[in-house]
Amino acid sequence: MMSSFRNQVEIAWCPGCGNFNLLSALSEALTELDLKPGQVVLVSGIGQAAKAPHYVKANVFNGLHGRSLPVAFGIKTVNPHLTVIAESGDGCMYGEGGNHLIHTIRRNPDITVIVHNNQVYGLTKGQASPTSELGFASKTQPLGTISDSFHPLALAISQDASFVARGFTGDKDGLKSLLKQAIEWKGFSLVDVLQPCVTFNHTNTFGWYRSRVYPLPTQYNPEDRVQAFEKSLEWGEKIPLGVFYRHSRPVYSDKVLEKVGKSEFLSRPRETQALLENECQLFG
Repeated sequence: MMSSFRNQVEIAWCPGCGNFNLLSALSEALTELDLKPGQVVLVSGIGQAAKAPHYVKANVFNGLHGRSLPVAFGIKTVNPHLTVIAESGDGCMYGEGGNHLIHTIRRNPDITVIVHNNQVYGLTKGQASPTSELGFASKTQPLGTISDSFHPLALAISQDASFVARGFTGDKDGLKSLLKQAIEWKGFSLVDVLQPCVTFNHTNTFGWYRSRVYPLPTQYNPEDRVQAFEKSLEWGEKIPLGVFYRHSRPVYSDKVLEKVGKSEFLSRPRETQALLENECQLFG
């Protein structure tokens, strides 16, 4: 389908990279949700994944490595009318940005976090990342990593994140459905996306994933936190995909407004709505 969110910027990813399907899935999801480019802000850090917002026709803030979540949190707090998405890689979000991830989950702002999880640092030539498999060999770990893999979904569920999901770029339609659910969810939503790196990770390939991934069964209950945590630890011969956990919680801005006794916080509703309805010429 034609997406109103794709621009004409030349894409600087390797041919066959899993990022292409993720970009398409997100662009189509935003279109199908009937959002306009002026209503969306994409925030990213540094890395190959962090380039993704450059290729989307929307507002973009490209910041420091690992620091996209504080920016996304601030934008959503001062202008709750915007759809705010933080998008970056596993090294950026789970490594440099790990502390921000924990406290953003705790505060529960109404933002969506999309993590391109290719299990390497793709921009800086393939070093092992927090999610690399134990023993993964790279140029900087030629004898293989000696640290256990980080489990982002287990962490998020343990901290009662309000929406936790995993997708795979080899299943674009399934991934698009998850992204739409996450964006529509009111509260913090994390979508971890298995995104093979065809240049630096020759272990966790498209074929490797296709032989292992499976959708969570229809009878699975995403509101069962204990079951969700147990399922989030399943990895290896079988890797589940879908919405692992879903729990409605008060969002940060609502709690602030309740405390201060106002209906709006630092935003000008009429002016904001006018901007959204009359998008600047950049978006046409």
